[in-house]
Amino acid sequence: MKLLWQLYTAWFKMGLFTFGGGYAMLPMIEREAIEKYHWATEEEIMDYYAIGQCTPGIIAVNTATFVGYYQKGVIGGIVATLGVVSPSLVIITLIASLVSNFAELAVVQHALKGINVAVCMLMIYAIAGLWKKSVKNIAAFCVFALAFLLSLFTDLSTVYLVILSGVLGVILSKAGWMKYD
Repeated sequence: MKLLWQLYTAWFKMGLFTFGGGYAMLPMIEREAIEKYHWATEEEIMDYYAIGQCTPGIIAVNTATFVGYYQKGVIGGIVATLGVVSPSLVIITLIASLVSNFAELAVVQHALKGINVAVCMLMIYAIAGLWKKSVKNIAAFCVFALAFLLSLFTDLSTVYLVILSGVLGVILSKAGWMKYD
């Protein structure tokens, strides 16, 4: 029961204090799930993110579900998922009930612009962390560059980009060009 409570409260806190989606949430997930509770390793979290990108739904919710499931089975997955979505449900309900009254206020518009800047910073931090953990050799950089260029210049779905990158990772690893310690 203690583990279920920890799963709920930790994911609730992550859902409450991070804005901007799953990538912006990555630093807090690392702090809570990896460093504090040791529910997963950095590599496992990266795997959950990759799988979460390929599966329907929100990356943060998928990651919470994966971590909860691996800690306490189906009930752990449900509890962690409820933890991460509860703050959003409460906040969105409150905002929806008040937004029509305050949306035009300059202070509200300025606050939202400030929040957008903070979200950009969190996303850059998450990207830098992902880069350090994932792009460790020239072959990995080539896979990154290909996926990045395809995402910029084509309408190729991110699902296909992730699958293509995974296939290239397997091929390059088998060829001995992509080695990880």
